[in-house]
Amino acid sequence: MEFDFSPYFKEYEDVVKLADDVFARVLSNYPLCVKCKTGCSDCCNALFDLTFIESCYISSKFNEKFTGKDREDIIEKASSADRTICKIKKEAYKKLKSGTNEVEILGKMAIERVRCPLLNRTKTCDMYDYRPITCRLYGIPLSINKMGHTCGMSGFNEGENYPAVDMDKINQKLYSISLKLMDSLNTKYTKIAEMLIPVSMAILTDFDKSYLGIKD
Repeated sequence: MEFDFSPYFKEYEDVVKLADDVFARVLSNYPLCVKCKTGCSDCCNALFDLTFIESCYISSKFNEKFTGKDREDIIEKASSADRTICKIKKEAYKKLKSGTNEVEILGKMAIERVRCPLLNRTKTCDMYDYRPITCRLYGIPLSINKMGHTCGMSGFNEGENYPAVDMDKINQKLYSISLKLMDSLNTKYTKIAEMLIPVSMAILTDFDKSYLGIKD
């Protein structure tokens, strides 16, 4: 990376801390319902995208952490995962264009299983300390577009009322940081802050001056 992302990464890490604090609070209040433990990888097979700031952050930490054979192995897994995700999204787009209900399409995509390239053979995350916010909150009740979601492996019972994390507010915070980052880049890509990309593509992408469209 040829740009100093550190001020924006600091803001992102503040949101990460907020997410971790919320998870810890829910775990404290509902210890029998939160089933997350080492070796459980249900959330590591979910289909989701990262905001622009989070994509840059994951890419930066990946490049700092991995070299040699370990790096090559993860890139190979990321390439495979990304091809699968592209097929799923293309099929979803075709169905949308043919008139299939969007809620139905999103519901089907929500149950797609794509193995994260950062999940290793011991069923632990190779970048656990830098994992996305979605991964950090997966095991507790969430509200997404005013709809409730929770991990199927958890002990939270359907139909009962639990405090839910408002993911829309968190994503709005991430979008706000992405906008500030975009403004500072002096980029020709005026919609870059709206990018949503999967973990696999964040690993494969070099967020350099050319990719970011930074003007001379």
